[in-house]
Amino acid sequence: MKPPSLPLLLLLLHLSATISAAPSLSPTPSPTTSPIPPHKPSSSSSPLDPKQLKALESLNIPTVKDPCNHRPTTKSTSSSVVTCDTSSPFRLVTSISFTNCSTDLSISTTALRALSPSLTSLSFLNCPSLSPPPRLPDSLHSFTAVSSFLRRRNGLSGVFLARLVNLTDLTVSSVPVSTSGLFVILGNMHEIVSLTISHANLSGNIPKSFHSNLTFIDLSDNLLKGSIPTSITLLSNLKSLNLSKNTISGDIPDSIGDLISLKNLSLSSNKLSGPIPDSISSIPELTHLDLSGNQLNGTVPRFISKMKYLTHLNLANNAFHGVLPFNASFIKNLEVFKIGGNSDLCYNHSVLSSKMKLGIAQCDKHGLPLSPPPQKEDSNSDYDYGNEDDTSEKKKEEHHGPNKVVLGVAIGLSSLVFLIIFMILLAKWCG
Repeated sequence: MKPPSLPLLLLLLHLSATISAAPSLSPTPSPTTSPIPPHKPSSSSSPLDPKQLKALESLNIPTVKDPCNHRPTTKSTSSSVVTCDTSSPFRLVTSISFTNCSTDLSISTTALRALSPSLTSLSFLNCPSLSPPPRLPDSLHSFTAVSSFLRRRNGLSGVFLARLVNLTDLTVSSVPVSTSGLFVILGNMHEIVSLTISHANLSGNIPKSFHSNLTFIDLSDNLLKGSIPTSITLLSNLKSLNLSKNTISGDIPDSIGDLISLKNLSLSSNKLSGPIPDSISSIPELTHLDLSGNQLNGTVPRFISKMKYLTHLNLANNAFHGVLPFNASFIKNLEVFKIGGNSDLCYNHSVLSSKMKLGIAQCDKHGLPLSPPPQKEDSNSDYDYGNEDDTSEKKKEEHHGPNKVVLGVAIGLSSLVFLIIFMILLAKWCG
């Protein structure tokens, strides 16, 4: 057989290469072929439960778009943030936060009942004209009210809060709380972990017992009285204790050092007396210690300078005496240090410089204040530890009293005036 010509051979090779390089095409399925099942939507794209959607509408929460993904714009003053779970076939609301509530907002018990039991977190921030609902869902694990419910004269009642027996986090701040005692609120909150009731006109004594789960307690700026119960020192998991701005009296418990997890201890602006307990040195990671504005006495413990995690130390406005046992290195390593307002306390000038402006007097050789101490310091203001140059110090010293030349001229003029008056009177007498 006659071999093919060269042009024909090249054409055949080109066609072969084209066919092998072309992508394979799937055959078109026949009408009887089962179609590929559509991709099942993820649970996060499931619709919201219809009953809960209706409940959100009654709370003036926009539902045109997915309320769970809605985030308020910066232009809006009133806003709400809704969080949902990923249940299927319907998602459920787990958290609602209201901020700067409008005056026409009303929180109905019916709406909250429809959102229960999935609703576990409810928050009201700056909603002063809002009235609280008669009852909140028992399903709540977290409840927050800040600067809200001020239309009611008594704010929130202790019984209202006490019903929230499943709470792990309670935050009430700048909201009046009317109750016969804190124990009324906390009695059945066996799961409570974080407790904040501050600036709430809360009165009565500190409870003699707390639930052991607590890791955070803030009862500041209230009307609490009585002493600090020793039972509070049994909370070995407690990380922060703030009892400042009350009228608590008595000594700081010697067992305070049993709070081995404590990082923040604030007992300022009370009526506490007695010395600083040595057991505080047993708190290994204490970073914030504020005992200012009390009637604490005795000497400032030397062990404080050995607390390596301490960054905030405020002992101002007490009745401490003796020599301050700290060196410059320890003080400068602190972010905040306040010691002023202790009239019988002084510092060793060979250890600390006067330029540090500690707010206390220098010691004499007997360890007593060398000169009258400065006026009582404001415990809310930080001291400036920056060194000033010698010229500025000299200028301050020069301006402590009147200039000597001016003083001499004034004396001379006074003498001259006196002499003139004397001569006039003498002339009249002789005449």
